[in-house]
Amino acid sequence: MIQLEKMMIEGGRPLKGEVKISGSKNATLPILAATLLTDEPCVVDNVPQLRDTKTMLRLIESLGKKVVVEGNRVRISQHGPLKTVADYKMVSTMRGSFCVLGPLLAKMKKAKVSLPGGCVIGVRPVDLHLKGLKAMGTKIDVEGGYVIARAKQLKGDLIYLGGTFGSSVLATANLMMAAVLAQGTTVIECAACEPEVEDLANFLIKMGAQIQGQGSPRLVIKGVKRLHGAEFRISPDRIETGTYILMAVATGSTITIRDVNESQLLVLIDKLQEHGVRFSKKGDALTVQCQKRRFPVSVTTYPYPGFPTDLQAQFMAVMALTPGVSVIEDKVFPDRFMHIAELNRMGAQIRRETNAAVIQGVKQLYGAPVMASDLRASAALVIAGLAAQGKTEIQRIYHLERGYEHLDEKLKGLGAKVWREKG
Repeated sequence: MIQLEKMMIEGGRPLKGEVKISGSKNATLPILAATLLTDEPCVVDNVPQLRDTKTMLRLIESLGKKVVVEGNRVRISQHGPLKTVADYKMVSTMRGSFCVLGPLLAKMKKAKVSLPGGCVIGVRPVDLHLKGLKAMGTKIDVEGGYVIARAKQLKGDLIYLGGTFGSSVLATANLMMAAVLAQGTTVIECAACEPEVEDLANFLIKMGAQIQGQGSPRLVIKGVKRLHGAEFRISPDRIETGTYILMAVATGSTITIRDVNESQLLVLIDKLQEHGVRFSKKGDALTVQCQKRRFPVSVTTYPYPGFPTDLQAQFMAVMALTPGVSVIEDKVFPDRFMHIAELNRMGAQIRRETNAAVIQGVKQLYGAPVMASDLRASAALVIAGLAAQGKTEIQRIYHLERGYEHLDEKLKGLGAKVWREKG
């Protein structure tokens, strides 16, 4: 049962110091699912301690794996026969858990996986997943809220994964994991290029998979008979990195962020340089230095390497405090604007026009009681609260726990005044 707590923020204080980025949540979830593909032990390092990763670990335990967690290091081994039913209670709470479908089908030739749940950010169908699996010879039925998949032998094929709003990260992950044990060669065109997909491919390769083209829109996967165990370290979370960058910008602060892969955030850095922010890099540390004069910047979200939809809400909180007019359009999830009403409660002037938000910057936001609707909207409200004058009260902060490890402690380490109270 979710414990109802609220986050309290006393805003208007500049941030200073250093913060270390955790492992990527969006890379961790499919990588944990990929351990279902082998009977041998796997070790996954730099796993963030989040609500979502804990849910995934419980799910693979329920499917027959033994899980030992040692801080951010997870050891996974076989614990009896692998089961093929992924229960509704777990899958319905987190969309990412649907990626057990591909590995279960590849390893066991059958799977029964509940249709997924997760954040309320618009329609996110699983049609691309099913289309790809059918192309590989899978018989699929949808009954009682479950996807029931069977295949005597998965066979490689040419699969086009382009959807209405671009390629699908989760569908790419599911099909890649199915294809590694398929007979013959699978080619995925219009595959997702996100770094998290590349991380998954690199883990599978360490397990003995034969994959070419990771990080590009064309994946070529030659099936093998079996995979072995492997040890792998999760890459740093680019969305968490971007969120802390935007926290610094909103509060006019200078901070240093450690364990950063700058190349994964070039579009954000480019837009913030237009905004008037300076960056300096030394090793894996990125220092963010904000200037007094800022300029409005408009962005449109696209699949990687475009501007991430997962930073759209946080970027909006910054533009809300920027003089002039900026426009944010979301081409990935056009309905992902539930945070507008809450930011306006804090004094922002934002109006929605179809799949875009038009922002008239204001000089000051003011603390207010607000409610988080999803993970990234929650982060946007934290950013607004840090910059606002007075006290901000954020309800439903369990969303934050899905994607930001030790957020309270990290913010306190940067000098923010944050605390929790019962909801």
